[in-house]
Amino acid sequence: MPLMEEGSAAAADQPQPELQRLPFPPVTYSHILHCSYHYWHPVYRAVTPKARLIPLNDSFLSYLRADGIVLPPENNNRSAAADDDSGIYSFSEDSEDEDEQADPSTEWREIHIQIKETIAELGGKVTPKLNWSAPKDATWISATNDLQCRSANDIYLLLKSSDFVTHDLEHAFDDCVPDTEAPSTEESKQDEPTYTTPPKVPYHLVLRKYFNLNPSLEFRCFVRNRTLLCMCQRDLNHFDFLFPMRDSLRSKIQAFFDEKLKSTFPDPNFVFDVYIPPPHERVWLMDVNPWAQRTDPLLFSWKEILEMKDPVGFKEEEEGEGLEDDVVRLSISNNNTASPSTTAEAQPAERKSPEQEIEPDDEAEGEETAPFLPEFRLVQRDDPEAYAFTTPQYSAHKLPREVVDASQAGPGGMKEFVGKWQEILEKRMQEDQEAGSDSE
Repeated sequence: MPLMEEGSAAAADQPQPELQRLPFPPVTYSHILHCSYHYWHPVYRAVTPKARLIPLNDSFLSYLRADGIVLPPENNNRSAAADDDSGIYSFSEDSEDEDEQADPSTEWREIHIQIKETIAELGGKVTPKLNWSAPKDATWISATNDLQCRSANDIYLLLKSSDFVTHDLEHAFDDCVPDTEAPSTEESKQDEPTYTTPPKVPYHLVLRKYFNLNPSLEFRCFVRNRTLLCMCQRDLNHFDFLFPMRDSLRSKIQAFFDEKLKSTFPDPNFVFDVYIPPPHERVWLMDVNPWAQRTDPLLFSWKEILEMKDPVGFKEEEEGEGLEDDVVRLSISNNNTASPSTTAEAQPAERKSPEQEIEPDDEAEGEETAPFLPEFRLVQRDDPEAYAFTTPQYSAHKLPREVVDASQAGPGGMKEFVGKWQEILEKRMQEDQEAGSDSE
């Protein structure tokens, strides 16, 4: 026995090998499909913003995959006498007569018409996305610098300029395993199909009714073993007004999860995004993301999330008089240890970092046991990371093929590209001015 203890102590003193790979469970083909908008939207339609889904055929998908940006002609009442009024633009190097190019929408005319009708149905402005991703990395190419689209061509321009959309089309099942290689669970639905090879994706264009979304009120939530493990804000900036609302927002998100998602989503592990607009009474489901490294953990790290202990109800052991009836709220710290505090403690004037923060739970007082409360991480005012975002968001995805090709062609190629793009922006501004004058 002494030898074993000595050996154990010696082993403990030796440096532990670094983690080479995050301990994710296998990501299956079916899990990726379950996170597709077309799969979960019919189930949660009542708690999602108003949207319409348009099935896409192979011709339209080929158009999205094709090099260059060629837009169909706009059908409107404006004069088509001027050359640029055709609405067909191409940034291909060998293109000289843009107006003579064929209308790409002839191969998917019904989809084109349905897109225009859907825009009108949803009030004239929509936000597009594909099965998993919105083209947020391509907003730089939009005249409004956001995802607001007023015409079908606005949508095509964003989709064809987005690396996120390309990933949906070409790499949806990267690093996935057949369903048969994942450990089976009792919760697996018997009627769910299993995939031994990557399935054919039923691609859809999602058009959501446009509204002014306040990014400070979007939150990402992480679910493991059907338990809401932790959550954080999506926008990586400090918002002082969120801190007094933290308990209320956390309670609403927890209640939303328990009522709407916990027992209805087919997988026990997933990530979901919510939006809680003023007056902060209703929770809207914005997206469902895979429990996989491809999903951005934002204010957490995936290593930190994966190593969190399974949450259970906790109560502090008796350590002194009067503590046995006090309810404990636990928060997981960076080293994955629990930091208990009783409700009897006064809240400090200066808040600690989110993972160490101790907050009172007035609603839980008097209960015999306290449920696990997920950590709610916000960007602190004095957090240096809140001011370290010197590069614009999605900056790594802001150079489409056309820009790269133009830059490699030398000053002349880039000058030609910039000139064509300037013409498009001027045309858009003119259209907006004409639309404004017509409404008057």
